[in-house]
Amino acid sequence: MDENEQNKNKRPVNNYLKFTGMGFQMIGIIGLFSFAGYKIDESASHHTKWVTAILSLTGVFVSLYLVIRSIKE
Repeated sequence: MDENEQNKNKRPVNNYLKFTGMGFQMIGIIGLFSFAGYKIDESASHHTKWVTAILSLTGVFVSLYLVIRSIKE
């Protein structure tokens, strides 16, 4: 096998790992932002968990931005 054929065989696996990693990255970012919002709401004794909701949405937007930016590369 020459080098071109080896690269063609590895490409789908690399893409699969790349996109799987992005999913875990999104889960981590959203989870971190949500946890921070939960702790802030808990320490401030808020009855309505607005900080959790706002930081969770912020985490979603940040993670989507990072995924879109990495797909463009």
